[in-house]
Amino acid sequence: MRYFSGIVLVCGVLLVSSCMKKDDFPDTPEIDLEGWVSIFDTTQFAVQGILTIGFRDGNGDIGLNGYDTLPPYNKNGPYYYNYVITYFEKQYGTFVRIDLDPPYSARIPYLTPDDPNKAIKGIIVDTLDLNPVPVFDTIRFELFIYDRALNKSNVLTTPEIILRKH
Repeated sequence: MRYFSGIVLVCGVLLVSSCMKKDDFPDTPEIDLEGWVSIFDTTQFAVQGILTIGFRDGNGDIGLNGYDTLPPYNKNGPYYYNYVITYFEKQYGTFVRIDLDPPYSARIPYLTPDDPNKAIKGIIVDTLDLNPVPVFDTIRFELFIYDRALNKSNVLTTPEIILRKH
């Protein structure tokens, strides 16, 4: 059985102000993998991981308000989560997608700057709770973000993540 204490999503955002040089980013969001850190308990197992990604968007339409729940952002719709994370386990040499409940996916809060230059860039740091006693010891994640215009960013795949200290 999986135990999750929830996803903590912390967004650190550098907003480009009018007094700074204007950044020229495409209107479709782009993301980069900045890092992964495994946090081990007192035994041999990773119990949490810290996933860090960088993002940039030319028109700044990243994030949703809490009241954004009507289609296409409705609870059971494909755009409810704008930060989509898919979990994979390596089972007998092959990565298999595992649909978790609750999912690792999250909603990035509204980030559009109140500035004539809407271009934004920033870092998202996400703490993910992991299975404390995994059957399979190697996982990976695939992730992407949507902006409010439903533009999908590039898809990132983490390197293999080993859940047991050897």
